[in-house]
Amino acid sequence: MGKVKYVLLDCDNTLCQSERLAFEACSDLTNEVMQKYNIDAKYDVDSLLEDFVGHNFRNMLVGLQKKHNFEMPQAEQDDFVQRELGEVTAKLSQKCKECPGVTEQMEWLKDQGYPMAVVSTSAKPRVVASLEKTNLMRFFKPEHVYSAASSLDPPSSKPDPAIYFHACKELGVKPEECITVEDSKSGATAGMRAGIPLVGYVGIYKIEDGQEKEDQMAKTLTEQCNAKVIMYDWKEWPEVMKKMEA
Repeated sequence: MGKVKYVLLDCDNTLCQSERLAFEACSDLTNEVMQKYNIDAKYDVDSLLEDFVGHNFRNMLVGLQKKHNFEMPQAEQDDFVQRELGEVTAKLSQKCKECPGVTEQMEWLKDQGYPMAVVSTSAKPRVVASLEKTNLMRFFKPEHVYSAASSLDPPSSKPDPAIYFHACKELGVKPEECITVEDSKSGATAGMRAGIPLVGYVGIYKIEDGQEKEDQMAKTLTEQCNAKVIMYDWKEWPEVMKKMEA
């Protein structure tokens, strides 16, 4: 594809180990919704991750309504989304860590002159909280942190590619001139639908869930999302870039 004009990076569980922390914060709110609508179901971090990894909380509420056959008024959804954002942002500001090896490779990208942007499904305050706590925000201009939940009207969520099209338009590049790094099926699907060459990062799964899950996600991102390269560790990044530009 030649020289990459922009490196677009997912945030949650790609740059920052934020997904599990976020689901810890929103599991109580999810169970509050279940109780309110008299639904005999209880969610913990693992069951939420299984069903909704890569989705923002608004999209989760839509999914829960479909799954359990109930309807929430829009105003109530908005209220829960705001509460969840506050709780998740507070937790990430306190506890978020980078995915191993990210800082070193962001430094490499900066030294090599590659422009970078963050393209996330999550609300922008949550993304910024993660990037600031991990000291990664210094690699990105604030206006180059794009959020499907905050940057679009109406809000969206991956696997809808809208946030990728929006970011490319704002940055003045064509999707095929960029590459993106994603860890989840929903995020990778959004990148694929936008026509952006994809690097699948699966190292986080080995850290959090073990070898079997890492292998499973490598297969999923390759076969279902057309990942050009699978990256198991951020230290592979310079080699990944060579492969993507070959």
